[in-house]
Amino acid sequence: MATHHCIESHGQENGVQNGMEVAPVVVVMVPLPAQGHLNQLLHLSRLISAYNLPVYYIGTTMHNRQTKDRAHGWDPSAIKNLHFREFPIPPFHNPLPDPNATTKFPSQLILACHTSSIHLREPVHEFVNRISSTARRIVVIYDSLMSYVVQDIASISNAESYCFQSISAFSIYSFHWENAGKPDVHAEAEALKEVPSEEGCFAPEFLEFLKLDREAKKFNSGDLYNASRVVEGLYLDLLAKEKSTGTDKLWAIGPFNPVTIPERKDSNSHQKCLKWLDKQPKNTVIFVSFGSTSSISDEQIKELALGLERSEQKFIWVLRDADKGDVFEGEVRRAPLPEGYG
Repeated sequence: MATHHCIESHGQENGVQNGMEVAPVVVVMVPLPAQGHLNQLLHLSRLISAYNLPVYYIGTTMHNRQTKDRAHGWDPSAIKNLHFREFPIPPFHNPLPDPNATTKFPSQLILACHTSSIHLREPVHEFVNRISSTARRIVVIYDSLMSYVVQDIASISNAESYCFQSISAFSIYSFHWENAGKPDVHAEAEALKEVPSEEGCFAPEFLEFLKLDREAKKFNSGDLYNASRVVEGLYLDLLAKEKSTGTDKLWAIGPFNPVTIPERKDSNSHQKCLKWLDKQPKNTVIFVSFGSTSSISDEQIKELALGLERSEQKFIWVLRDADKGDVFEGEVRRAPLPEGYG
């Protein structure tokens, strides 16, 4: 294989080459380059590193920068056991999100995900193979949509991998249930019958991307969920019995978010909204957000603004355009708001 340039942004690799003892376990994270996926594995990295285990967070140069810039509640660069490994990828078309699209699937991110997958496979294998001599055991945790990237790691004798599911156990089971023809379900799972069909939910480009992932060899030792059994125990148990998942080993290891958030130097300006929220009576504020992947049209914004105003309820509305594949390139749409909003 060709040698790939790796940018080391924090810490040093431990191992025999530095005269240090071989680590018992080293963890490698391979996230999908989309904000909600990047963030979840970043928080999991923080938790694992707290057990004095080295964690390597692998991604493209731009997406690791995005991950660190948007970290909230803690500073990733301040954790000595958390190391970022960054690999450059070729330029790719970076389309703007379409706020007027009839299907709100984030098609603008697919090319970034596809390009990252294709060009990370070889350097990720090289990197894991290299550090395998510095640890008795390598644990690779990869996003369920990054199977293509990690498929060659099966050739490394002391490495094992776990597939991280970034969406709820309920959602994943509902996909399997629908694809199986919606058979009779347990009485406690009757809610599945109320879930709209997934037909038409996914863009054709995404379905093509899924083919790349499905054709990769599956060798994971189990599935990890950012979930709690208190909330999703029923669907986790159903998934463990579902043959189409490919494994009966799964663990609910969430939630990941920090329980306490330290004060920031700029907290007076940065947390102004949250300080206002803390002063409001319980259950009196509406929170409105469409996340980092969906854009709504100008007309929808006006309608929503009018509805919130006429509700006469207090609210916090996070209005933003959806992310592009490269969030640092190009312009960002500033949607117009009615007078009185700010």
